[in-house]
Amino acid sequence: MYTAEIIIMPLKELLDPQGKAVEHGLKNMSFSGMSNVRIGKFITIEVEAATEKEATEKVETACKKLLANPVIESYSYTLKPA
Repeated sequence: MYTAEIIIMPLKELLDPQGKAVEHGLKNMSFSGMSNVRIGKFITIEVEAATEKEATEKVETACKKLLANPVIESYSYTLKPA
């Protein structure tokens, strides 16, 4: 058993409307020195697999086919024994 921690973020080349809204809100609330806000997703999954390689393949497939949209998002993950 492994635990995958996956971070999905909008591509840096694309506008992040949620991030811009939060950045604007921070400025309106007088928070200074905060800029370039990006909003993403953090996902944890327990993966049943006999080996780390098998777990990695499962996580990669899940990210590519369901969790991330490669047209507008990038992803990274860490895999740890549970």
